[in-house]
Amino acid sequence: MVRGPGFSFAAPGAWRTSRTQRAVLATDGSARVSVTSYLLQKAYRPAMFAAAARELDQVAAKLAAQSGEQVTQRETVEVAGRKIRAYRLGARRIGFVLVGLHEYQLLCEPPSAGEDPGGACALLFKSFSVP
Repeated sequence: MVRGPGFSFAAPGAWRTSRTQRAVLATDGSARVSVTSYLLQKAYRPAMFAAAARELDQVAAKLAAQSGEQVTQRETVEVAGRKIRAYRLGARRIGFVLVGLHEYQLLCEPPSAGEDPGGACALLFKSFSVP
């Protein structure tokens, strides 16, 4: 189990991990998964999900445009017992978990589209947890 500021997740055992004040990154060659923690200006409540989802859809579109990619999938999934928004931008998968005053950005960058080395992407989204 890999631990970061206010969160944890599992990564394949042979992957190398590094930490910053707000993030944890696990890598294996060019494949990587990470979680970054951000502080929200206003506390999130589950009743705000529909409005938050619309805003996150716009954020994902901007991220895709900045990287020259397109959002190829947007969906609501359950992570850590919460509804979250998740997206595919090219080969990357990104998810936003909102909890109180915190936003956790889950990011998976496989070496190429359709790959998930060691099941790391699936493991990230399945194992992510917050207290």
